[in-house]
Amino acid sequence: MATDDIRTTVREKYGAMARAGSSCCGPATTGCCAPAADPAALATAIGYDAGDLARILPEGANLGLSCGNPGAIAALRPGETVLDLGSGAGFDVFLCGPKVGAAGRVIGVDMTPDMLAKARANTAGYTRRTGLANVEFRMGEIEHLPVADASVDVVISNCVINLSPDKPQVWREIARVLKPGGRVAVSDMVLLKPLPEGVRAAIEAYIGCIAGASLVDDLRAMMAAAGLADIRLTPKPEYVATLTAGDDPLYREVAAALPAGSGPADYITSMDIAAMRAKACCAPGCCSG
Repeated sequence: MATDDIRTTVREKYGAMARAGSSCCGPATTGCCAPAADPAALATAIGYDAGDLARILPEGANLGLSCGNPGAIAALRPGETVLDLGSGAGFDVFLCGPKVGAAGRVIGVDMTPDMLAKARANTAGYTRRTGLANVEFRMGEIEHLPVADASVDVVISNCVINLSPDKPQVWREIARVLKPGGRVAVSDMVLLKPLPEGVRAAIEAYIGCIAGASLVDDLRAMMAAAGLADIRLTPKPEYVATLTAGDDPLYREVAAALPAGSGPADYITSMDIAAMRAKACCAPGCCSG
C-alpha cells in the first residue's frame, strides 16, 4: 500500500475504535481489527497493575490496544517531561501522569481526530481521580512531531510505531525531540523472521500491528542510524501467547495463513525497546551525541 493509503486506513480504523469505545471496529462476525476483547484482562496480563488501572484511569481510556507497558520500562521520575507517540484515548498518558507528578508533564500525540477528542474528554476524569492537571494531547503524525527539539526527557509508545509507513523518520524524530541523555521506552510488535506474503498483504493484519512490524535487525539499525545509543531489545512473548491462547480472531486468521507446524509466536513478538540519546561530550577524543 502507498504511504498515504496506509495513513488513511489506520486513521479510519482507529477512529472507528474510538467511536465504538473498544478495540473492535466491526460486527462480531468480522472480528477485531486490533487485539483485546477484554482490555483490562489484557493489560494485567502484560504487566499493568490492576490497582493503578482502577484508581487512575477514567472510564473509556483503555481500548485494549497495548502490547506492553512502556511506562514501566521508562522508570519515570518526578518532574520529567514525557511524550507518548500515538496516545489514543490517553491510556499510557494518564498512567504516567502520577509518576512524573505535578512538576512533570505528559504530552500525547495522535493523528486520529476521534482518538484525540476522546483523550481530551477523558482528561477531566483523570484530574478528578488524581488531582493532577499535568497532561495534554496534541494533533500530529509521529513522523512529524509537534514538539520542540531537545525538550523531552522520555519518549514512550505502545504498539504504534509498527503502523508507520516511514519508521526511519519516526526514529529520527524521537532522537530530535529528546534532550541529551533522554530515554526511549517503547513497547511494539517486532518480527523474528519475515512473514509469508499472504499475511503481509492483509490490511487487517497491518492494523492489528502485525504486518507492519519491523524485523529485529532492521529495528536496531534504524535506531542506531537516528543517533540513539545503548539500544536494548527485550522480547516479551507473553503478549502473543495470551492472544493466541484466547483464540483472538486476528491471530486465528494469521495462524491459518502460516506454514503447517508453525504459529504466530514463531514469527512475531511484543518487545520492550529501550535506548537513549547520548549526552554531548566536550572532552578530547570524545564524540558528542
